[in-house]
Amino acid sequence: MKTASFPSLRVDPDLRRAAEAVLADGESLSSFVEDSIRAGIDRRRLQQEFIARGLASRAEARRTGEYFTADEVHAGLDEMLATARTKRRR
Repeated sequence: MKTASFPSLRVDPDLRRAAEAVLADGESLSSFVEDSIRAGIDRRRLQQEFIARGLASRAEARRTGEYFTADEVHAGLDEMLATARTKRRR
């Protein structure tokens, strides 16, 4: 399989030193950058999915006219948390 490369990136020397200062034992700057890019991609995908779910929820609420107050949502979440804690203790 062929590999591709990212374009060369010019950064402030302080940024490079900061990145090098946090490298794990045996970790290269290249692998750190690759891992960071992968994590950024994952984070962006999660953000996009979150926004899409929110917009779909808004559209559904507008369609049905069914809305919930923050207190109702919090009460439901508290109930879910209490149920999970009870199951965990067993």
